[in-house]
Amino acid sequence: MAYFKKFDEELQDLLALFKKEDRWLIVINADPDSLASAMALKRIMGRKVQAVGIAHINEVKRLDNLAMIHYLRIPARRVIPTLLAQYDKFAIVDSQPHHHPDFEHIKFSVIIDHHPFAPEPYADAEYSDIRPEYGSNSAMMTEYLYNLKIRPAKLLATALAYGIKTDTQSFERPFIDADIKAFRYLTKYADMDIIKRIMRSEIHPDWLKYFSRAFYNLRRIGPGLYSHIGNVENPDTLVILADFFMRVHDVSWDVVSGIYEDTLVVIFRGDGLRKDMGNMASSLFNEIGSAGGHTAAARAEIPLKALDGADPEDFVIKKLTKGKRRAITRV
Repeated sequence: MAYFKKFDEELQDLLALFKKEDRWLIVINADPDSLASAMALKRIMGRKVQAVGIAHINEVKRLDNLAMIHYLRIPARRVIPTLLAQYDKFAIVDSQPHHHPDFEHIKFSVIIDHHPFAPEPYADAEYSDIRPEYGSNSAMMTEYLYNLKIRPAKLLATALAYGIKTDTQSFERPFIDADIKAFRYLTKYADMDIIKRIMRSEIHPDWLKYFSRAFYNLRRIGPGLYSHIGNVENPDTLVILADFFMRVHDVSWDVVSGIYEDTLVVIFRGDGLRKDMGNMASSLFNEIGSAGGHTAAARAEIPLKALDGADPEDFVIKKLTKGKRRAITRV
């Protein structure tokens, strides 16, 4: 019996797209899972095409992501129009075109993702593989490598293992057996010491002030917690705080919000049991911004101009409590 499931027909459909004369760009919203997945797809394309690049739409500021790029030698660049003009084919991994406005003007030929399906299918993709049941995109890409009989080199295996570890939060978030199998398989080739080194780079000393602000503004909403941080230099700070508050005993979900440039960013985290955070984010904010995610992790981004002058913190509280402010207490 094969270690991973076989999908030979789908693989042949994918490989048929890679022509020797084509230049491919793999576009991502950079985080560990997407960076690792892009590395894997780049390895699969290999010498089948003229050139392969990796580019991210977001500015990479989180120290663990920067450390991952450095230690694992990931050749990723920021998306700019002049870079896009150098390529004629585009792939997206660990995201879908509707996830961010910066994806919308790119015509993707390949989509490989593990987030929930788009409300409407993306018409331009010649190859699409979306498996929302997976806890990580890196597990999917590990299956691709295995089926293609490509043994991942040390740095690629390390990236994929770290991608699985972070997106499943060390298997505390929802995952399936394929995620565990992929992680176990990758540890035979990965450098776990590099992973430890990357993980130690997670929090910048300058971000500690946001922890103080988060505790001061912390509120209890039923079994959940909410804190508004105000202006932040990097929205990844909100992600770290939201993950941190999920460690509090008897808390089944939390929401952390902040202002980054001209956008209200709202991060959702849950235990994956009681509330579906992806549905929660979408139902609360999709009408005035972009929102979505998984059962246990989600995100919303709302332009400040869409608040029509409302205070961002009060706006989020009203959404979370459905206007019933008696449901909220200070911690």
